[in-house]
Amino acid sequence: MSLQKRYLKSRPESKVTFTLPAEAAYEGASVSVVGDFNGWNPEATPMTRLKSGTWKATVDLAVERTYAFRYLIDGCVWENDGEADGYAPSGVSHEENSLVRV
Repeated sequence: MSLQKRYLKSRPESKVTFTLPAEAAYEGASVSVVGDFNGWNPEATPMTRLKSGTWKATVDLAVERTYAFRYLIDGCVWENDGEADGYAPSGVSHEENSLVRV
């Protein structure tokens, strides 16, 4: 798992690429990245499976903010990013959300 950030010179945004390795997706048929930036909508940011089996999605995020997110596999299994910038309580259960600081 990893987060790549590419800051734009033309506006206060960063292109953030979320990556989930194949083995973390448990042979999932679909994966989405879900978080503050898309209203926690599981359909808003589907990830694309690469030939290697890795899942990727890129989102434009405003800078100087921290966003909570998680990966949703097959609409029912939640997975955190092992290389997130941090973690915070989800407020829904005893689990934590991953954080990305842009």
